[in-house]
Amino acid sequence: MKTTLYHAAACALLGVLCATGAAAQTLPAPVAVTDAEATARAVADTLYIHERYTKTEYQIPMRDGVKLYTVVYAPKDADKVRYPIMLNRTPYSVGPYGPERYKTNISPSSTMLHEGYIFAFQDVRGRYMSEGQFVDMRPQKTKYAGKKDIDESTDTFDTIEYLVKKGPKNNGRVGQWGISYPGFYTSTGLLSRHPALKAASPQAPIADWFWDDFHHNGAFFLPHAFNFMASFGLPRPQPTAAKNPAFKHGTPDGYDFFMRLGPLKNADANYFKGQVGFWNELTQHPNYDAFWEARNLRPHLKDIKAAVLTVGGFNDAEDLFGALKTYETIEKQNPRIANRLVMGPWIHGGWARGTGEMLGNVHYGPSPSYWYQQNVEAPFFKSYLKDDKPNAASKLAEAYVFEGGTNQWRTFDAWPPKAAQNRTLYFQPNGKINFEQPASGSEFDQFLSDPAHPVPFTEATATGMTREYMTDDQRFASRRPDVLTYQTDVLTEDLTLAGPIEALLQVATTGSDADWVVKIIDVYPNDTPDNPRTQPHVRLGGYQQMVRSEVMRGRFRNSFAKPEPFTPGQVTPVPFTVPDLMHTFKKGHRLMVQVQSTWFPLVDRNPQKYVDNIYQAEESDFQIATHRLYHSPASASKLVVKVL
Repeated sequence: MKTTLYHAAACALLGVLCATGAAAQTLPAPVAVTDAEATARAVADTLYIHERYTKTEYQIPMRDGVKLYTVVYAPKDADKVRYPIMLNRTPYSVGPYGPERYKTNISPSSTMLHEGYIFAFQDVRGRYMSEGQFVDMRPQKTKYAGKKDIDESTDTFDTIEYLVKKGPKNNGRVGQWGISYPGFYTSTGLLSRHPALKAASPQAPIADWFWDDFHHNGAFFLPHAFNFMASFGLPRPQPTAAKNPAFKHGTPDGYDFFMRLGPLKNADANYFKGQVGFWNELTQHPNYDAFWEARNLRPHLKDIKAAVLTVGGFNDAEDLFGALKTYETIEKQNPRIANRLVMGPWIHGGWARGTGEMLGNVHYGPSPSYWYQQNVEAPFFKSYLKDDKPNAASKLAEAYVFEGGTNQWRTFDAWPPKAAQNRTLYFQPNGKINFEQPASGSEFDQFLSDPAHPVPFTEATATGMTREYMTDDQRFASRRPDVLTYQTDVLTEDLTLAGPIEALLQVATTGSDADWVVKIIDVYPNDTPDNPRTQPHVRLGGYQQMVRSEVMRGRFRNSFAKPEPFTPGQVTPVPFTVPDLMHTFKKGHRLMVQVQSTWFPLVDRNPQKYVDNIYQAEESDFQIATHRLYHSPASASKLVVKVL
C-alpha cells in the first residue's frame, strides 16, 4: 500500500526538508463521545446481551485429556444465521460462572456486538475452572514428544476444532483477540495454524518477558511485578471460580512501602513466604538466559496463515514493547500475509475501555478509541470472517498511528515511516540539546545519585505503577539536583518524531554499576491556556509532558546475557533503544530531555556497586555514587531520532 497522510508532513527543526508522501487521504472524522454517553452505551449493550444472546458452558477436552472450561455466547438466531466465532483465551477468568449469569461485555466493541458474532471465552490451562497445570508464559514448542504433547498453540487448535464442529452452528470461520496476557494467547493461537482461524488481533501482547512488563533493558519494574505476582502468582491446586486476593500494602504510599521493603530479597522473606513461585524463578534469573529465551515468542512467529491486526498504545506502561515487536517480527518473518498495526494514544487496553480522550492532564481530542473500533477493528474482522471476499480489509492501511501534539490519526505503508530521516540530537553544555555537534567547552555534567533518596517517578501517591505517569508533568523532576535537564531553543517550526530513538550516553561513575534513565519531554509555552478537564491544581503553562521514557541497566550495555561492571572514573558508552513514539513538538514549544539514575519505585534501586544478582543484594551493597554525562567533541552523548 502507498503511504497516505492525514496532513502534510511537518518540517523539521533547523531547516530540515519536509518529508513528502503520497497525496493526502481523507480519513473519517472522529466523533466526540461524552463520558455519560459512553456509560449509557455500555448499559444498553449489557441489556442487549441478555436479550439477544444465549450462554452455554463447555468443558472442552484437549489432546492430553485435560478439559478447559469455555463459555460461549451465541446469538439467539444462530440456528437460522451462520455467524463466525470470536475466541478469547485468558488467565484472568471467564466469569461470572453459571448458565444464568452473564458478562456485562462480551465483544471487542459495541459495533461488533451489534454486527453479530458467536463469542467464546476460555480459562487457559491451569487457571480458574480449567483443569491442568498453569505455566507462566508457557514456552512454545518447535518439536512435540508425541500426539499428546501440548503447548498453548495446541490448546488453541483443539479448542477451535471443537467449537467449529461441536459448538453452536457457525460459518466455519474463527477470529481471535485478546489484550495483554490474552494478547500473548492470541499470538500463540496464530501458531495453531488451524485452517478455520482467519483473523487474529494480538492487542498489547506479551512477546518476550525479559522485555515486556517486568523488565526494561534489564532494569526491574518493581511495583508492577510485585503487585501483580503477589496476587496472580499464588498457587491454584484445584479448579476454582474464586479470585486470589489483592495484596494489601498497609499504606497508600508506594514510595514509602518499597523503601521500607529494602533489598529485593526481602520480598519473599517478608511477604511471599515461598508461595509465589514465579517471583522466585524471576529473581533466580537476573540475566537474559535460557529461562527467558524460552519465554521469547518472537522467533516462533512465522509460517502464519491468518490475517493479523496488532494493536498497542503509546501510553501503555506495560506492553508497549510487545505490540511494536509483534508487528515488526510478523512483518519480517511472514512477508506474504496481511499484517497491520494500530498505535493509538492509549493506556494499557485503553482502546477497548473508555473514549481515550484524556490521560492524566493531556487531551487527545474526540474519542480515539471509538474511531479505531468503528473504522479499523470492526471492518478488519468483518471482512475476514463474514465477507466471501475481504474487500473491506483491502482498503485498510498497513499502519494507523496516532500523532500526539497535533492529535490526529495518520496512515503509513510501513512502520516506522519510510520517509522518516535519521537526525542526531547532541547534548550540549549549559543545559542545551540540538542538532549541532558539540564544540569545545565544558566536557560533562555530573550529579550525586543516592539510593537512599531516589528520584520519584511521579508526584502522585500510589502503591503501583500509575497509568498517568507516561504523560505526567516533569517539572518536579527538573528541579532536582540529581536530574540533568537539557532542552532546545523555542521551536520555530513543528518537529515530528516518528519511530524508535537510539540513545548513546557517554558516562562515567565513581561506582561500578548504574542505571540510566532518558525522558523525552514536550515543554508547553508559558501562555498555554488551561483545560477544564485537567486536575484542579494543574496549570498547562510551562507543562513538561513526558512523551517517551526508558531506562537502561548499565551492566547490560554490551550484553544482556553477560553483564559487566563499570570501571570507576572511566568514560564508557551506554547504548540502548528508547521505544517508538509519534509526536509533534509544535512551533513555540521546546523539546526537553532529562537524564537521571533512579526512578523509584517504578524501577528497583541499583546498588551502584556491582553484585552478581541485584535481586540478592544486601543492604550494605547500596552506595552513593557520582555520575557524569559527557558532551565533549571526543565523547558526545546523543540521541538518534527519526524526523518526519
